[in-house]
Amino acid sequence: MRVLSGIQPSGKLHIGNYFAMMKPAIQLQEEHEAYIFIANYHSQTTVRDPNVLRELTLDVALDFMACGLDPAQTVFYRQSDVPQVTELAWLLSIITPMGLLERCHAYKDKIAKGLPADHGLFAYPVLMAADILAVQSQLVPVGQDQKQHVEVTRDLALKFNANYGETFTIPESMIQSDVAVIPGVDGQKMSKSYDNTIEIFGSKKKIRKSIMRILTDSKTMDDPKDPDTCNVFALYKLFANQDECQGLADRYRSGGMGYGDAKKELWAKFESHFSPMRAKREDLQNNLDYVESVLSDGAERAKEKITPTLDSARIAMGLA
Repeated sequence: MRVLSGIQPSGKLHIGNYFAMMKPAIQLQEEHEAYIFIANYHSQTTVRDPNVLRELTLDVALDFMACGLDPAQTVFYRQSDVPQVTELAWLLSIITPMGLLERCHAYKDKIAKGLPADHGLFAYPVLMAADILAVQSQLVPVGQDQKQHVEVTRDLALKFNANYGETFTIPESMIQSDVAVIPGVDGQKMSKSYDNTIEIFGSKKKIRKSIMRILTDSKTMDDPKDPDTCNVFALYKLFANQDECQGLADRYRSGGMGYGDAKKELWAKFESHFSPMRAKREDLQNNLDYVESVLSDGAERAKEKITPTLDSARIAMGLA
């Protein structure tokens, strides 16, 4: 089946991004026709410095390829390299009710956090719908908090098809139910917005410092501890196998182990997991022409799928 997934270059990618989105998306390339794009148009709602946007966009490309994305199996591209998507977003906006966008949780949440109420933020779901419908995606992997945007996409596709004839595939959500909320160093959901992340490819010193400041309770070294309520253990489980998790959980419950020891265990697992990827990323950093060629080739492959879709929509609406 055809699957589409995208990620914003709105900050340095962290282990929440990796386990919740990147790793599952990369695994999909083994079984599906995968399209993964760097959503740099979307990130403009928060990243306004052009130099920062360029840097973060390149970082996402390097990070994904270092973490295992195979350009031979996956169509990997920058959103801005495929302008057909933004034209399709305009065509979809013609049939999008204002009330539908006003009810979107992401818009209301961001306004509540003080972000300016500009058109880009308000119309974000329409561009997301265009991303999905342009490649005729059948499945869209999302977290529970993004499910509404896929529902908006389905509503717009059904409405367009009803008004203008069968044009778009109606996508289904693929909820990543096996990925729990990943806590940040302060115990809240890990998010760049909260500045509580552990970067995938930051400096070793910075990453270790982030891990060592993970929030824990006030139990002493001798006290028994509950692994099920510990942020350190929740992150450790992402890296460790079942026997390793059980072993550390037993040490928690027995007492005699401080949280500092648990954090050192987490750091060791982190370093073991990401060290080979860090080496690959350094190689890619020294061969940026290759990275650019991958993105350019991905954009051309995406256009092969998207252009016929856009042409069909234009003809249906009387534009060609």
